[in-house]
Amino acid sequence: MRLLLVEDDAQLASGLRRDLERQGFAVDLADNGIDAEHLGRVEPYDAIILDLGLPGRPGLEVLAHWRADAVATPVLILTARDAWHEKVDGFKAGADDYLAKPFHVEELLARLQALTRRSTGRAEPVLRADGMVLDEERQQVLLDSGGEVALTGTEFRLLRYFMQHPGRILSKTRLTEHVYDQDFDRDSNLIEVYVRRLRDKIGRERIETRRGQGYVFQPKSS
Repeated sequence: MRLLLVEDDAQLASGLRRDLERQGFAVDLADNGIDAEHLGRVEPYDAIILDLGLPGRPGLEVLAHWRADAVATPVLILTARDAWHEKVDGFKAGADDYLAKPFHVEELLARLQALTRRSTGRAEPVLRADGMVLDEERQQVLLDSGGEVALTGTEFRLLRYFMQHPGRILSKTRLTEHVYDQDFDRDSNLIEVYVRRLRDKIGRERIETRRGQGYVFQPKSS
């Protein structure tokens, strides 16, 4: 899952990025409103964390421009402002959630997970397919038999995206855009390598190749 973190406090942004990456997110950073607006418009993020007090262009203006341009990415506003009327302004501008500083990282993570569940049409808080559950906290697969399957960070991000979009054809380009941050080499064929590794761990039949199109995550029971 790929996030855009918009925060001009370099120390806070650096710490948050580390925390989010440890939880299995690919994170891009922007420290001003102009760059943030551009990235949010052209990159396919799964969610955006947006500070309001930004140099260059205020966060609420950035958000309003995104929504006017039909950018539907879920946005969580992160700000030191905690007045109720400012929260109302944020929601009117198109925010999906609001978290005031200071905050606990655990709450931020819980809110992000709720946002992404809603955006993918999933009500259940746990990602599961027949006979297996994705443990997002420990980044591993739990089997009904009681076994556990360890995953690398990239394998975890890739499997989570597959499980969030069952039955859909996902191109290598789309997978790359949602599994890696913007610094990743987009011409790389590493996605093929990690798909092969996932098949070895969870069963080859669960990830189908559609020649010339991409891959489909297809649980056995479907």
